[in-house]
Amino acid sequence: MGGSSKATVTEIEVAGHTVRLSSPDRVIFPGRGFTKADVFHYYLAVGDGIMRALRDRPTTLQRFPEGIEGEMFFQKRVPTRGVPPWVRTAKISFPSGRSADELCPADLAHVAWAAQMGTIVFHPWPVRAADVDRPDELRVDLDPQPGTDFADAATAAGELRVLLAELGATGWPKTSGGRGVHVYLRIEPRWTFTEVRRATIALGRELERRRPDLVTTAWWKEERGRRVFVDYNQMARDRTIACAYSLRANARATVSTPVTWNELPDVEPDDFDLRSVPARLTERGDPHAGIDDAPFDITPLLEWAERDASAGQGDMPYPPDHPKMPGEPKRVQPSRAKREAGEPA
Repeated sequence: MGGSSKATVTEIEVAGHTVRLSSPDRVIFPGRGFTKADVFHYYLAVGDGIMRALRDRPTTLQRFPEGIEGEMFFQKRVPTRGVPPWVRTAKISFPSGRSADELCPADLAHVAWAAQMGTIVFHPWPVRAADVDRPDELRVDLDPQPGTDFADAATAAGELRVLLAELGATGWPKTSGGRGVHVYLRIEPRWTFTEVRRATIALGRELERRRPDLVTTAWWKEERGRRVFVDYNQMARDRTIACAYSLRANARATVSTPVTWNELPDVEPDDFDLRSVPARLTERGDPHAGIDDAPFDITPLLEWAERDASAGQGDMPYPPDHPKMPGEPKRVQPSRAKREAGEPA
């Protein structure tokens, strides 16, 4: 990086606000040669799509001020100084009891400001500022395990589509930007994080019953096998997923990209990157354009959860750093639990 790069500052009008862009020539993705200006203008180019994913959502910023090979940190708290007066925040509470005023994008200028600050990945909460304790988005994270790949996750997503259709629900798929697939449901913001997580577990278990060869909800890796894991804990409070149209911090500068159900089986996730996605969005429009139109009532999923509990399938372990929750089973690996009980592992 040369001194001239650092000295270069331009001001750009975005959504009625003036946003600074400094060090535009700084290389952020060395493998592709993409610069800070490329990242900044990428986010402007996908503005409608990413605002559909981020608007009014408390958002954690994954920042790489010196590029993806430099230091990385997650920023949950917007600084109290040096921030434009128009930047909006929303106060959210973590399971630890602590709270933070997180960036809450009201318009595209917020995204541009975050990009100027070295943000590569946007991690919104599944809530809106109007009610930060009740999710309006149920997220199904289909995570391929060793021995499986994106094609398996896409197949699992197709099975999920059938299941959702039986419920009268519409799922909205996107690539994770890696090997996985995310399927989002808009839901009515009536339920707590605990309830929405229970609904996600019930949905995952039903999917697992239908395709036990392909899908697993097993929290412990030793029990998953060569299957696609439904990571139900992505609906635990304080867990977030890279949003639609967010870049990912990998060598190819891939993008978590909305796709149609029909194209999902045939797409190659590496084809969606900083260069290709803006043109795709311009030419085809946003496959998630209708995501806000018909929120789903998760009552049937909560009834499934009650049915499962009556059959002995209750709650499942939370992430290791999450406080112990009522009704949660022990957070002990099954093989270790057997050894401690004197049983053969």
